[in-house]
Amino acid sequence: METGPQGTILFFTVGRTDYGFDVFSRQLLPSISANDRRLTDGISVNFNAQFNDDELNPSIVFVSERTGSPRIYHIAAGAGIPKPLPHSGDTTLFVDRPIVRNRRLYFVSAHEDPNSPFRSWSALYSVEDYESPTVLLPRRLTPQGAVDYSPALSRSGDFIAVASYGTRPWGGEFQELQTDIVVFRGSDPEKRAVVCKLGGWPSWSGDSAIFFHRQAEDGWWSVFRVEFSPENFLDLAPQIPSRVTPAGVHCFTPAAMHDGGRRISVATRRKGSKYRHIEIFDLESGEFSPVTEPVHPDSHHYNPFVSLDSKFLGYHRFRGESGPGEKTIPRLDPVASPIKDLRMVRIAGAFPAFSPGGDLVAFNPGFGGLRVVKSDGSKEWTLVKDRTSFGNSWSPTERHVIYTSMGPIFASTDTTVQIARVTFDPRDLESKGTTTSQEVVHSEVKILTRTDTGNNAFPSCSPDGRFVVFRSGRSGYKNLYVVDALEGEHDDGGSLRQLTEGKCIDTMPSWSPRGDLIAFSSNRHNPSNTEAFSIYVIRPDGSDLRRIHVAEGEADWERINHVCFSRDGEWLLFTANLGGVTVEPVSAPNQFQPYGDLYVMRLDGSGLRRLTWNGYENGTPAWHPKSDCVEVKLGDLHLGEGVGDKLTGQFDEPLWISCDI
Repeated sequence: METGPQGTILFFTVGRTDYGFDVFSRQLLPSISANDRRLTDGISVNFNAQFNDDELNPSIVFVSERTGSPRIYHIAAGAGIPKPLPHSGDTTLFVDRPIVRNRRLYFVSAHEDPNSPFRSWSALYSVEDYESPTVLLPRRLTPQGAVDYSPALSRSGDFIAVASYGTRPWGGEFQELQTDIVVFRGSDPEKRAVVCKLGGWPSWSGDSAIFFHRQAEDGWWSVFRVEFSPENFLDLAPQIPSRVTPAGVHCFTPAAMHDGGRRISVATRRKGSKYRHIEIFDLESGEFSPVTEPVHPDSHHYNPFVSLDSKFLGYHRFRGESGPGEKTIPRLDPVASPIKDLRMVRIAGAFPAFSPGGDLVAFNPGFGGLRVVKSDGSKEWTLVKDRTSFGNSWSPTERHVIYTSMGPIFASTDTTVQIARVTFDPRDLESKGTTTSQEVVHSEVKILTRTDTGNNAFPSCSPDGRFVVFRSGRSGYKNLYVVDALEGEHDDGGSLRQLTEGKCIDTMPSWSPRGDLIAFSSNRHNPSNTEAFSIYVIRPDGSDLRRIHVAEGEADWERINHVCFSRDGEWLLFTANLGGVTVEPVSAPNQFQPYGDLYVMRLDGSGLRRLTWNGYENGTPAWHPKSDCVEVKLGDLHLGEGVGDKLTGQFDEPLWISCDI
């Protein structure tokens, strides 16, 4: 009987573990309150909230990741314990942008496979009675084959606006998505109209005007407005919008005040500031009124939302170091998995590597050294401190040997980066174990590559422990080489063997546990494109080099990295851009490139399964055959107790947003 993928997958998410978001609100009427009020409970990451429309029982709906994947929660404005909305979470591992109106729940989900590569899975769904004791399946409002983001409801609740990508395949953009503002009635979602070309994050003023953001021709992200007649919107051609906010300040994610379209709330990014803040813009006077900067000047604030009576303004931000709530980034954080026999665990550190028995994990904390953590998250040690390290491989035959790369990451071919063999005494882990990362265990570092050979990185040890395959730029191009795992490279070049050659980039090799194949990422099918990588395999003797096609017919779009094998050698695990973009990138921090979802497939290219759905960049996975080697379970840890680092909230704005225009 054929079995599916099994075991434990450990992976890293860029920036995610430091978020610590909570939802806050400020009173606007009769005047703006001096301080904000926290509406969520400080557990996990909470974001993208909306006020409901029940004036007798005010509350919010929001997204939280406390159960290992995004879920929608409901909480009364007077605090209390958040309650999950089960009708939205039974079929998907991703939800976003919830809205409650007239006892209906609207939300974005990514649970339906479009069965085509390079298409986003994101679509809009609704549940008629979200508090019904009867389990109700969500109804898809987005047409099959189309992609919708960032829904908004009109004042009456009759109309819905979305930022729609339509039915076209993803074009590769990850800064501003080329979405249109599309409107339809909730009662008749199949009849849709494009009311404005090129726009995102719609917000209604009444039933006939929509504010949205897009990047203006002068480079500044700005808010625009489009007006139309709701009675005949299906008969209208796309309207020409008017620009609302001025140049000189970035304005994102608008939320219209319900005052006849006179004011909007926006997230701004100004010259001279590293932070995104919430402000209110008066359309009549053309003036901004700061809301968050006077109180929390050194924190990012995201995605404002306004109550229907315009008395309260909400947003999410880092919860802060002094207030209540979780203050620690756990080293190991369980994540919900779509495959029954496959466990998923996020680690707060890059390039994890399992010890042979799976009881220990090596990783790089911010590429600043080499650490080891117990697989139950209880103890942690530092092996290499204050020396840039990345790309780890634990010897399959030795519990005390780890191979790593030492030198700057993302460097040129001639930059000195070396393959190192790090050895330590496992008994030191027993005698010196602590619950902090400051315990330094003595280790010996042996450099296996010559200093004059340029950029050598991403070692992977053979299953018998005798050899290491790695990527080197010594020829002027990045190809694969094999070296003796103990002796390293001799001065005369002996014990070193070139495995691949060509004017291309061969990188991130992974030796099969069976020893018969080495998988790696390469652009050798299109060397002129340094961003399009596919999976290749080769035998250790250099024979049988071949490409494994993941996306037939459109393979030159593939950006596949961090390939590794299952223990039986029948499955491949990797990161890829096959699912396009899940959320509007400008609405979230740390947006680099959307190639960070995890996938598995069989070695012959069949059986492709997506493992992660979120707005983050996931990568550098490791795969162990035991499903119980990492002992933490869902519900054990979120961002709370356990070995880890202080939660600081120090994440970056999207790197492609510049105020130096």
